[in-house]
Amino acid sequence: MIVLGIIASLLVILVAVYFLILVRPPQKTKPQKELLCDYAHRGLHNGKDAPENSLAAFEAACQKGYGIELDVQLSRDGKVMVFHDYTLVRMTGCDKKLAELDAEELTALTLGDSDQKIPTFEEVLALVDGRVPLLVELKGENFDTSLCAKVAELLRGYKGDYCMESFNPLLIGNMKKEFPDAFCGLLYTNVCRDKKKNSALNIALTAMALNVVARPDFIAFNKADRDSFAVKVTTKLYKAPKFVWTVNTQEELETAHQNGELPIFENIF
Repeated sequence: MIVLGIIASLLVILVAVYFLILVRPPQKTKPQKELLCDYAHRGLHNGKDAPENSLAAFEAACQKGYGIELDVQLSRDGKVMVFHDYTLVRMTGCDKKLAELDAEELTALTLGDSDQKIPTFEEVLALVDGRVPLLVELKGENFDTSLCAKVAELLRGYKGDYCMESFNPLLIGNMKKEFPDAFCGLLYTNVCRDKKKNSALNIALTAMALNVVARPDFIAFNKADRDSFAVKVTTKLYKAPKFVWTVNTQEELETAHQNGELPIFENIF
């Protein structure tokens, strides 16, 4: 009986730690109303003359008045580039990782069958120039947070509205140190399902148990995980603002709006 009591007490403590410390968002940073809008996923791209994460796709989103979601990562020489994949082959045909090339080499590559190049984050900021809000995804699969200081340096001189997100809790936690008042969120998906592996890290990410590191202001979840336990805890119990990705149809867009979710959309014009 004593052993069972100890086990029960430990379970209660673990549950309390999870709910009150590990998964709990801070509920401190309030977003500017301009940030609570629909975001064009990687710009308003059409797969032809305006491919994803291109200046043409970003200009199209600006002209339509949509917020822009985009991805940033570092080149070999430490320049902030706007590109989604870690490898270049899908969008450029170059069978290398983005981090293996310098910015000059990267900006010489064309995106898809278009004449558009891989832009630098600095170029994108100059193009958008505050016309629409930005949702900046910080890319990173390891413990390297050097991207954060580079992005922060560029954003300090930017006058427009922006918020940031990442799958990597370390990157969000680091950006919160750079910008304590910035609106930063955690990108969420069921990692165990997606990677088909139940490692300790994947389980922790799927349970949002590393929110204690990120302290996200909002949750941007995979639409397939709208009803997951971790999403419900953070968005219903703790009332964290909700973004949803990737919305592909008008029906899904309407559902997101009805649910009070901010859609990150594509293929809807």
